[in-house]
Amino acid sequence: MQLKNVGAQLYTLRDQMKTASEIAQTLKQVRAIGYEVVQASCVGPIRPQELKKILDDNGLWACSTHESLDDIFKNTDQLIERLKILGAVTTAIPHIGEEYRSAEGYKRLAHSANIAGRKLKAAGITLLYHNHGFEFQKYGDKIGLEILYDESDPECLQGEIDTYWVQYGGGSPTAWCRRLQGRLPLVHLKDMTIIDNQPTMAEIGQGNIDFKEVCQACDQSGTTWFMVEQDVCQRPPLESLKMSFDYLKQLCT
Repeated sequence: MQLKNVGAQLYTLRDQMKTASEIAQTLKQVRAIGYEVVQASCVGPIRPQELKKILDDNGLWACSTHESLDDIFKNTDQLIERLKILGAVTTAIPHIGEEYRSAEGYKRLAHSANIAGRKLKAAGITLLYHNHGFEFQKYGDKIGLEILYDESDPECLQGEIDTYWVQYGGGSPTAWCRRLQGRLPLVHLKDMTIIDNQPTMAEIGQGNIDFKEVCQACDQSGTTWFMVEQDVCQRPPLESLKMSFDYLKQLCT
């Protein structure tokens, strides 16, 4: 893991990135922490050209985004055009509805992802899948996430493992990062702690996940980008992002 590839997932800062002026101010602070790359999610509304200029002005690169299923599956050409403007080289399916949460549903999702992913790949963009905890429900002898990856073409759909949600679902973040060797260009680093017997998101190094082990597994799997994301923070989100960055700095080679 190289420090220049440790990024900030902007969903963490969604409440302070709703206007162009807020976006500019917030991204300046993100860069001041030390981040050089970001993953765009829940930013704006803002035109991609304007966002790209703000990113460039602050020395940041949006190497990736999160997009809606409709944009990925139904508006692929328009999505490609937008991603090209930003300079993003990966984009991810961030969430799926109940209609896909069954054995047959994951197979349908894989089929649709193959079609969209093939088109994105031809444009130089890799399609990823971001997991939550519900993909760890079993259907026969396989969990949903296994069905999705088994039924999809690795050339068309790759992984975006979220460490918190893997642990939440009862899986091993390290094992899953190893399992997707060659198929995990980007990972979401998110810690888990327990407060009053409830799982809670935490800054990297403040919870119970072994990130030295996770990052070693990612390096072995060929992961390029390590995105810090914290959906819920117990302190100002920028402070949380700085705590996580400072911890990960110690693990960088």
